[in-house]
Parts: sequence; C-alpha cells; structure tokens
Amino acid sequence: MISREPTIERLATAQRLLLEPFGLNETHLSRALGEITAHRVDDADLYFQYTRSEGWSLEEGIVKTGSFSIDQGVGVRAVSGEKTAFAYSDDISEASLLDAARTVRTISAAAGNGRAKVGARKIAGGRSLYQGLDPIATLDSTAKVQLLERAEKLARSKDPRVAQVMAGLASEYDVVMVARADGTLAADVRPLVRLSITVIAEQNGRREVGSAGGGGRFGLAYFDDERIETYVSEAVQAALTNLESRPAPAGEMTVVLGSGWPGILLHEAIGHGLEGDFNRKGSSAFSGRVGQRVAAKGVTVLDDGTITDRRGSLNVDDEGNASQRNVLIEDGILRGYIQDSLNARLMGVKSTGNGRRESYAHIPMPRMTNTYMLSGTRAPDEIVASIKKGLYATNFGGGQVDITSGKFVFSASEAYWVENGKILYPVKGATIVGNGPDALTRVTMIGDDMKLDSGVGTCGKEGQSVPVGVGQPTLRIDGLTVGGTA
Repeated sequence: MISREPTIERLATAQRLLLEPFGLNETHLSRALGEITAHRVDDADLYFQYTRSEGWSLEEGIVKTGSFSIDQGVGVRAVSGEKTAFAYSDDISEASLLDAARTVRTISAAAGNGRAKVGARKIAGGRSLYQGLDPIATLDSTAKVQLLERAEKLARSKDPRVAQVMAGLASEYDVVMVARADGTLAADVRPLVRLSITVIAEQNGRREVGSAGGGGRFGLAYFDDERIETYVSEAVQAALTNLESRPAPAGEMTVVLGSGWPGILLHEAIGHGLEGDFNRKGSSAFSGRVGQRVAAKGVTVLDDGTITDRRGSLNVDDEGNASQRNVLIEDGILRGYIQDSLNARLMGVKSTGNGRRESYAHIPMPRMTNTYMLSGTRAPDEIVASIKKGLYATNFGGGQVDITSGKFVFSASEAYWVENGKILYPVKGATIVGNGPDALTRVTMIGDDMKLDSGVGTCGKEGQSVPVGVGQPTLRIDGLTVGGTA
C-alpha cells in the first residue's frame, strides 16, 4: 500500500465523508463561493464537518450511561468589513449549499467587483501533529467498560474512606474541511479522548471530593494501567487531603501557584485579554499595549497550537490556516495578540492560526489553543520555602474574568497554608481575587518546572466551547487577595 502525504490524506478523508456521499465535488464548492463573491464581500468560506462521538460513565460500580452520536453539516459565511453573515445546515446538498450562499451574500447588497474573488485551487499547508485515527474504534465496548471498572475498583482499594467513585470515558472523531474564496482547501482529521475520575471520601460525617484525569489527540490505548493508576492516585489523594482541610485565611498575601493545571488562571486572567477581537474593539485591558511592559521580567507567555498530540493542538485551524507557536509576552513585553482572519485583516496583521469554532453551526473567532508560561530558574521547593505567610495553591476549580478590567476570581480546589516556608495544613474555601495585568507585574519567582496540564481543558467564549491546554511553572505572586472562610 502506498501512503499519501498527510495533508493530501486528510483532504481525501474529508472528501470521502463530506462531499462524495452527497454528490458534491470541488466544482460545487466553487459555484457556491462564486454566488457569494458575486456581491462585494471581503471574505467567504464554507466549513464542512462530520463528528462521531461516544461517551461512557460509571457510578456506584455500574455503567449508568452510554451514548453515541453522529452530527454533520456545513456552515457558510460571508464577511464584509466588520459584519459577518452566516448560515448553516445539517443537510449537505448542492441545493442547501447554494441557498445558504445566496442568503449570506445579502450582507452586501451591491453586485459587482468586490475584493473577494474565487481563486485558483490550492491545498493549504498544515501540520502533522496527531494520527488521523478514529479513537472510538481503538477499544471495543467491553474493553471500555472494563477500563472504567478497573479505575473504580482501584480507587476503592486505595483507602477505606473512599465512599463513592465516578468515572467517565469520552471519545470523538472529528473531520473538518474548509473551502475559502481565495481557492484554499484545507482539511483536518481530529481524534480526541478523555478519561475523568472523581472520588468522594467520607470521614466522621464529612465528605470531600477529589478529581483527576487526562487525554489528548490519540487512541484509547493511551489509558494503560500505569496511567489509570496515576489518575486514581491523584483523585484519591486530593479527596483525602481535603478531608483534613481547615478554613482558609483571608486577606492580601503571597500566593504560590503550582505547576501544570493552575495555568488555567493564566488562561482566563490573561489569555482571553490577548484575543484579537477584544483588542481590536478596545475592550481588553491589554488594548494598544503591544511593545509595552505588561509583566515582570522573566514572564514569557505563549499560545502554541503545534504541540504533538495535545488536546488544544490543531493541524489547521477552523479557517484553514496552519496552527502556530505564538509568543504573546516575551520577558514581560507584550509582543502581539492571537488572531483569526477577520480581526487580523481589520488590524492589518496576519492570522496566527487561532480561528476556531465549536462546530459547523458557529462562526469562527480568535481562540486559544495551548496557552502556557515558560520556565524560570528557581526550584519549586525554594519558592514555597520563601513564603513567610501565604497560600500554596496546587489545583483550581472554576473561575471568572472580566475582559475589560482584567479582574478575575478563582476558587482553589486544593491549597495549603504556609508559614515560615513550611506547609502546615490544607485549606478549604480559598478564593483568589486579582487583576490579570496587575498580577503579571507581581510575579517575583518563576520555577524551573513548567508542566502542561494532563489534557482536560475546555474553554468557553460567547456560548462556544473548544478543547484547550494550559500550563505553567510554579509561580510566586505577591500581594494577591485571598477570600477565605476563616
């Protein structure tokens, strides 16, 4: 068997699933785009998607739910200036395609010579960051159920205080194809899996929760016995630690954030503020500050969609642009924003490969992929030992941020009280309050232990959810406000 170049292979897969069953070919796509660009528009594209997903969940020792779904459709978009006209349909046919094209072209009522013309066919360059496999088919149903049962039994065997175990396994096979007015054709085949484990521990009438899990763009064989053991141990340990927790002190104090998942604070408090749409509109706290110092020296923040097998990575974004490794903040200096095509055009810059959408039924917008801070030079133990009185937060739950002001609120799901460099006891109910741009200037120590999260992140923006990654080294931030329960 002769293998084809991955970009060509992905395009062939997309055509086989998204065009051929409906009697469509590239000529039909050009005709639909021609209908749109007959009017004065700046850009136009067609976004086809086929998604097959499966989920299993276990609770109280038995599989409570199993689900399977298939969704497919096409989104048709025209852009004129800042305006976007969009239509979508789960009926992939020539008639639906042309009807949607005629609908969206009314964004510009005047026919004639617009800036967007249907260009000659060209296949977009893309990356090869993950295999184009169907993860649902990498384990049979019996093996999937056994995997969840194995995790449940292992968690219960760890400690008699484990009262309840919940486990979930999700798989998705996503095939997308983009046809742009300039003739660009792009496709991607995106596997995605995730294993989640939640443990409830009980002692003397008190119940506490711990959770762990991970995933990425690969098959279910990734979840071998060793990895399941790691997730289960983390979830059980978190629950047992919280059983010993005391009310968190409140006030302004030094806060040390652990490596890995605590980068969710960086994602929310800073990452969203660096998305192009907010900055073009002047509604971000970072608007107009490119080239200025926005963080302490040593702080370098990237958004990188090119990391192999990562949950937030993409071979091409949802506009057909290759993903990139974008340096947003370099040694404390703001270098740029993440961009989709529309906002990049209006701001006079290039797309950074960050045009993302939840599905064919949504418009693209600038979104993060894998957002993280680079390592510094300090040992994590040294950073914790530097705390006179303060909080050491190693895991986070939910959080909120106001993009305009940069203010954020995050709840720590696992944290410890530290005095004179010694971890004294775990605390519960700690809420970290601050301002993203201000917090960056208060970073005083950066660890040498940068770690990405285990592959569990999902980001929401304007009603759309997409998979993302986060990461950071251990960080010391001075003068943050902690809302506690003590």
